[in-house]
Amino acid sequence: MQITVNDQPHELPEACTVTDLLTRLQVPGTRVAVEVNRQLVRRAEHPTAQLRPGDRIEVVTLVGGG
Repeated sequence: MQITVNDQPHELPEACTVTDLLTRLQVPGTRVAVEVNRQLVRRAEHPTAQLRPGDRIEVVTLVGGG
């Protein structure tokens, strides 16, 4: 299926979750915020949040510092 991640097209297998996407992108599940179609997906929901063709996903990594 075709989705868009941070304005870049990506091809994923069907039945992919937010956790599956983060694994494919090699992004650790901690210190990350994910929006699907402008709706924040809580970290506890990442394993069950199913992605659908045409979804627009924003993945933002959180960086600490001073």
